[in-house]
Parts: sequence; C-alpha cells; structure tokens
Amino acid sequence: MDVEELDVFKLSHQLVLQIYRLTDGFPRREAYNLTLQMRRAASSVPMNIVEGANRKTKAEYKYFLGIAKGSANEAKYQLFLARDLGYVKNEEADRLRSEYSRVLQMLTKLIRVL
Repeated sequence: MDVEELDVFKLSHQLVLQIYRLTDGFPRREAYNLTLQMRRAASSVPMNIVEGANRKTKAEYKYFLGIAKGSANEAKYQLFLARDLGYVKNEEADRLRSEYSRVLQMLTKLIRVL
C-alpha cells in the first residue's frame, strides 16, 4: 500500500494545510516564533510517516512513527498556547486539538500493527 493512501497520512496532511491557513492570520511578530514552530510541528507528522514507510525495517518505520507522535503532541500544545494568547478561537483550537488526538490514536495503532 502506498503511504499516501493511509488514513493517518491523509488526516495529518489536511491538518498541515489547516495549520498553514490558521497561522497566516497570526501577528507578524510571531512569524519566526509560534507561526514557524506550529508549521514545523504540523508538517513533521506526515513527513515522518512518509520517511518511516520508506525505510528498510519495521523497527525503523516505528522509530519515525514515534517521532511523528512527538510532533503531533507538540502541535496540540502549540494550539493550546495559540488559543491562550488569543490567536485562535476556542472552538477552532479544540477542533484541531481533537483531530491531533485522532492522529495520535491512529499512529499508536499503526505502531502496534507493525
């Protein structure tokens, strides 16, 4: 199966797009701070899924999925922070954080299956 067909990849990619759009509205002073960090964490999730899937062993794949989980947790916290700073509405932050929780569950399941 092509990694881009995995539901966890599709969802995490959609979240990257949403984070990019969301952070476009952040204050300019955050361009090299929270905006950049949120984009990096969000894009790290599908990037590590892809990188791991193209490694030679299952152990390597699991390692990269673990990194993806760390990035998803980081993105969840950054949404919490952005909400508390007033950059994101509560409902939007809660919705995106919930989606990252789904990604984390899916990654955990994929790691178990491997």
